[in-house]
Amino acid sequence: MRERAIASMVPYFGEMYANPSGSHRFARAARQAIDEARDDVADVLGVAPGSVIFTSCGTEADNTVLAGVSGGAVCSAAEHHAVLHPIEHRGDGVVVGTDAFGRIDLDRLADACADPSVGVVSVMTVNNEVGAISDMAAVAAVVREVAPQAVLHTDAVQAPCWVDVRDIAPLVDAMSFSAHKFGGPKGVGVLTLAPGVAVDPLIVGGGQERERRSGTHNVAGIVGLATALVETDRDRDGELQRIAALRDRLVDALVGSIDGVVETVPRDHKVAGSAHVCISGVENEALLFLLDEADVCASAASACASGAMEPSHVLAAMGVDRELALGALRLTLGHTTTESDVDRAADVVVDAVGRLRRGVS
Repeated sequence: MRERAIASMVPYFGEMYANPSGSHRFARAARQAIDEARDDVADVLGVAPGSVIFTSCGTEADNTVLAGVSGGAVCSAAEHHAVLHPIEHRGDGVVVGTDAFGRIDLDRLADACADPSVGVVSVMTVNNEVGAISDMAAVAAVVREVAPQAVLHTDAVQAPCWVDVRDIAPLVDAMSFSAHKFGGPKGVGVLTLAPGVAVDPLIVGGGQERERRSGTHNVAGIVGLATALVETDRDRDGELQRIAALRDRLVDALVGSIDGVVETVPRDHKVAGSAHVCISGVENEALLFLLDEADVCASAASACASGAMEPSHVLAAMGVDRELALGALRLTLGHTTTESDVDRAADVVVDAVGRLRRGVS
């Protein structure tokens, strides 16, 4: 977490610990904090404050749209499971294939949207595994032309550190975010809904968030989210250059020292913080074990599913050979990453791959 986000949350665990739905002065102070956070979030995301709905996470935000819009659903085969599983649960979804970079195939998207019953389309802005950046303007053009009745949603959880979301907001009807992806606390997220977009609430009961998401507000989490998002937005341009240079240094070190390293998505088609590679002749389960022993934290696929050692559905959608996909390694850089982190990670990965290929445990 960002230090300022932590500091901003502390008062709401103590002297300002009140339910913002109450009527006394402490409740009003908590409600004011939420209102101010909403204004800050809206400014960074390029939407009106009334469009911001605070949720428990990005998964809840995704589920709210995909469960709350009637009609058929369309999504990319490379979506996070927070989108794929709700669509599977609906039983009326169409999953569209991707190109070799993990971006939705626009021709197939147009075909899927031609069904007049389509009510919602979901395409992620940045892929959570391989870091591929979607052309949301092109996606929106297809959806608006072929399925103008559909709600266009984007899982933008991975976007704020790397993309100015103000450029995405006018293209879509709904966006999902999660605070922990930009240095905020876990367990709090945001859903934005454009004016006039109606979504049946996933959680009902207390009428909070204009009856679009009931439940007592996580005041500290919301304040921490807003603080982290504002700082991320302020620092983005400089961080993009710094982190891209570190990512290139890391991947270049791996490619230069290990035979059979494949970059899954070219660097100019993905975000600066993604160093996703596949290493031939190595099983990532064994590799991750050795990295963990050396205090290098990495994963193979989505962090939500990294306990499962089946090849990634994202890599399958991209057409990556199954044997190569078994050697997938997801290394992610962020605002805390330093040159020494990158150099040590490269040394550890090179050593671990060498040990595995020599059969040394």
